[in-house]
Amino acid sequence: MRELFRTLPLMCVVLLVPVLPFLFIGGQLERLLQRFADDPPSAPLTMAVVVGVLATDILLPIPSSVISTLSGWQLGWLRGTCATWVGMNLGAVLGFALARRWGQPFALWFSSGDDLARMKTISDRYGPLVLVLTRAMPVFAEASVLIAGIHRLTWRRFLPAVVLSNLGIAVAYAAFGDYAEQHKWLPLALAVAVAVPVVVAAVAQRFLPNSVDESKE
Repeated sequence: MRELFRTLPLMCVVLLVPVLPFLFIGGQLERLLQRFADDPPSAPLTMAVVVGVLATDILLPIPSSVISTLSGWQLGWLRGTCATWVGMNLGAVLGFALARRWGQPFALWFSSGDDLARMKTISDRYGPLVLVLTRAMPVFAEASVLIAGIHRLTWRRFLPAVVLSNLGIAVAYAAFGDYAEQHKWLPLALAVAVAVPVVVAAVAQRFLPNSVDESKE
């Protein structure tokens, strides 16, 4: 559990990067965003960017909750949901396929050995359900996908769990971003989008490690 707490500050820093500009130059950046909203790029281009960014989430520290919220702000909840859902699924499928092909040496490039060990223990106990339970958890979500690939979970068991849980997350964040656009409080929405994954991860740190510890007794 102590090791998990060490990952939380780094995770917070990564997730706070998109919001920090609001804290220092909030007024100027808000006007910039307004100009962007008044003359936005085409919807297909925006959707392609969202999909592309989220597809790399398994490999890079992408703040997916922020990107998903911005997709709803810019595209509306329906198109934002579609772009977010496709991007999240592509990222999960990519990580799973590569972990199946290259195994643990590949996974260790993108997740710590301790996180993978935790996910293995929890996965052994709960099976594919762990993919659903960790979808909204930074670090844990990626580790669960990688450990499923390492242990060569079948595609028939992997895809339904990930695709359906990603759909729920995509709808929630895109609808939230759309609502924020309608009420003109995007900075607050982004702050919430940062806080939610951090809180979820903190709660997970309270309970998931205990399952691992108990399994060793």
